[in-house]
Parts: sequence; C-alpha cells; structure tokens
Amino acid sequence: MNILFSIESVTAGYEQKVVLKDISMAVEENDFIGIIGPNGGGKTTLLKVILGLLKPLSGKIDYTPGSLKMNQIGYMPQVAQGDAFFPVTVEDVVLSGMMYDKGAMGRIGRSEKRHAEEVIEEMGLAPLAHQALNELSGGQLQRVYLARAVSGSPRLLLLDEPATFVDASFEADFYERLMTLNRRMTIMMVSHDVGTISTWVKSFVCVNGTVFYHPHSKITEEDLRMYGCPIQLVTHGDVPHVVLHKHD
Repeated sequence: MNILFSIESVTAGYEQKVVLKDISMAVEENDFIGIIGPNGGGKTTLLKVILGLLKPLSGKIDYTPGSLKMNQIGYMPQVAQGDAFFPVTVEDVVLSGMMYDKGAMGRIGRSEKRHAEEVIEEMGLAPLAHQALNELSGGQLQRVYLARAVSGSPRLLLLDEPATFVDASFEADFYERLMTLNRRMTIMMVSHDVGTISTWVKSFVCVNGTVFYHPHSKITEEDLRMYGCPIQLVTHGDVPHVVLHKHD
C-alpha cells in the first residue's frame, strides 16, 4: 500500500514536559488504525501533533509521501453532551466543517450547502437537519460531529474517543458508517475499548510514552502487556461497568 504520511523521530510535550519520546511510524492510505493506551500515555497528544496543533520538540511529521495537505485532515475531538447547548442547527455545524480555507469573513455558497446536504443524508441525519443540537440524543449528536469532520472531504480522519456517550443501539451503526468512510479515507481512532474496536479496525497503535505499531486487528492480552497498555473490558448486566486490567 502507499504511504499517506510518516512520523519521524518525534518527541512532543507541553512546557518542556515530554509526553511522547522519539516516536516513528508510517501511516498507509486507507488504513483504519485503532489507537489504544493508558490515560496520560499520549494518545491525544499524538493526534494534535499530526494535526499541527502541537509543534514537536524534535523530529517532524512528513506529509509529502502522499502529498497530504492540512485541509485534507478531518478531526473529531472528544465531546460531551454538555457541548451541545448552543443555538445552532445540525446544518450549521456541518457547514462549519467547510470553513478551513475561507477565513473569518468567508461565506458559504450554494455548492457548500449542497455538499452539506449530501453529507447529512449520508450520515442519516436528513430529518434532523434543522433541529438544534440540544434536541438530539447522544448517538445523533456524535453523528453530527462526525458529519462535520468529514464535510471537507478529508483524506485522513482523526477521531478522539468518538463513542464516549453513544448507547448500544447507536454504536454498531456508528462503526458501520466509519467502515463506509474508510473506503475513501484513512482513519485513526483513539479508543479504550479494545474488545469492541478490534471488530472494526485493520491495525492497532499502542501509545504509552512511545508508539508500538501492531499491523493486524487481532491483538492479544500478551501483546497488550508487552506494549504496556491496559485492557478494557465492558461488563454488562444489572450494573454495567468497566474493568481495567493492571498494567505497568
């Protein structure tokens, strides 16, 4: 497969506190990578470095192998339902994802509105296009944010724990939509739920101060211990809960 971009000896952190040290990897076109690892291990930091939101302390992100441009990267950050209390509609949010090249005074034209309609339809949101965000369920809201992330027709889609408050009825549908998107874009997705995402992703990256790339979707408990990553099990029943196995 062709390389979309590469990470070359990157060390990154905040106020000289190193979070990621000397990491290197190549990301292939149309891969679907699950990014796992302990809290504080650097998963979100990795996404910020790729996005150009955080400048590496050393090393670089090389976008030239696949001629990747910054406006070809879609990003869905961690969100909470409380973020939805704004007087904006679903259509407004999706249109905002097309403003990258338009600047503060940019205007949305007919072509952007037509494209927004297409994306809203693709995400199954057409009946909700003119509803306010605070009228939506958690699963509907996540699809809106996903629609915004892909409205600019990205070649690379970065997702930071996208299923945070998606209930079971929406979860499979959400991942099915990601599988469809993966046919035309590379996806890198942060998640703690190894068991669930192993059904959908093509490969894994464990981030724990450094990066370990696992080229297959089947990752064992032994692999996780070797990489220093926790294992998350979601236990269902009268009181659903999460079990994190011990890790170094």
